[in-house]
Amino acid sequence: MDYTQRLVRCCSELSFNTLPSDVTTKAKLCVLDYVANIYGSLELDAVRQVVDFVRTLGGPESATALGCGFRTGLQNAAFINGITAEAIEAQDGLRFGGNHPVSAVIPAAFVMSESLGLTGARLIEAVVAGYEVANRAAAAMHPFHTLSGFLPTGTCGTLGAAVAVSKLMGHGYPEMLNAIGNAGYILPISMAEQLMGGYTVKIVQGGQAASAAIMAAGLAGKGITGSPYVLEGTELKGGFTQITMKVDAKPERITDKLGEYYSIMDIYFKPYTACRHTHGAAQATLMLMKEKKVLPDDIDSIMVSTYGVAALAVGKGVPEGGSFVSAQFSIPHVVAACIIDGALGPAQLTERRIIDPSLIALAKKVTVKMDDDLNKMYPDKTASRVEIMLKSGERLTKQVDIPKGDPRDPMDAGDIVEKLKFFAGSRSSKKLERIVDEILGLEKAKNIGELISLI
Repeated sequence: MDYTQRLVRCCSELSFNTLPSDVTTKAKLCVLDYVANIYGSLELDAVRQVVDFVRTLGGPESATALGCGFRTGLQNAAFINGITAEAIEAQDGLRFGGNHPVSAVIPAAFVMSESLGLTGARLIEAVVAGYEVANRAAAAMHPFHTLSGFLPTGTCGTLGAAVAVSKLMGHGYPEMLNAIGNAGYILPISMAEQLMGGYTVKIVQGGQAASAAIMAAGLAGKGITGSPYVLEGTELKGGFTQITMKVDAKPERITDKLGEYYSIMDIYFKPYTACRHTHGAAQATLMLMKEKKVLPDDIDSIMVSTYGVAALAVGKGVPEGGSFVSAQFSIPHVVAACIIDGALGPAQLTERRIIDPSLIALAKKVTVKMDDDLNKMYPDKTASRVEIMLKSGERLTKQVDIPKGDPRDPMDAGDIVEKLKFFAGSRSSKKLERIVDEILGLEKAKNIGELISLI
């Protein structure tokens, strides 16, 4: 019954100087990937509308709304920066947790590091600690937390972000324990219904989590207490895992190999702007398009075979009048965009692109089905097979078992730099090079403010 305390104790003692080099390198790649997603998300009209609204709320100019050209209050900045981490749906993730820790942890950590004038090494510590909490909490309930109706990016993300902020505030173990306890009380519900229905409010889950985390850690610093058993709960049956699950959680995952293995090493990166369950189909389609140029009028039909979870979650098309969120979670849209545009980046997911008649027509030729053999490979492999039947009678087939970005087929620094340039559009190449240099050498930064000024 001490899972929460053991996890927090480990995070409170975590130090940059004792972290393995591969862990600090992975944390820097998470930060670099985060910046790419900021630029990609700002291509969406809905994101710009949210930014405009939050800016009207005013507040002290304490932290930067990254990529937006203005400063605002801590929570407002964290809210905006969490949205831009999340909205384009190219954020990092934990496959065995179903969560995207970057959307909450790094926005909150950036805001607090900037406001306190902290070093890059301190930021890296906070990111690793925050991911550790968000990932382990999510893994303890995966996949049934989501199946119970919650999105762990918002719920578990708040827990991780609160620990990250607490660490940056210089809290010791008692305050950090209260920070995660407070976070468990004020975190967002993050209803999965909003995502599955394609509602654009889905994009705020990371921002709300980051904002709530600042409040939770700040209250802890003022002596406000939260349950030291917030994750596992007690006989009162009010713990986080107890009230958000239809079946029993596996709290032992919270502390499995704790202090020996860092969960950030299991993080995948996304090369494409869509739900991870679409990536096998996207990658297979793009590979086929490189092998043979195909025009939409040449195509008779397209069959995508995949595992059961993918067929259920992203097998549907975009409904008439649907949003970019619906498109991000639609294999038919993703495959059609890859065929017509030969890419799947910010431009293929904008509000303007998803209403293109030619794209809609091609997406209607796509059928998605669950394949028994591919389903048996899940969850070890998230495989998808794309078969394009041409009117000429020719059949083009490609299968991807492990999509790019998985730790077993990783995106390295060079891959993420290319993603940054792609998502950044017409932004200054010289400034982008400076951003890359600053992040890859983040541990040398005396004050995180210099990096923030470049973004």
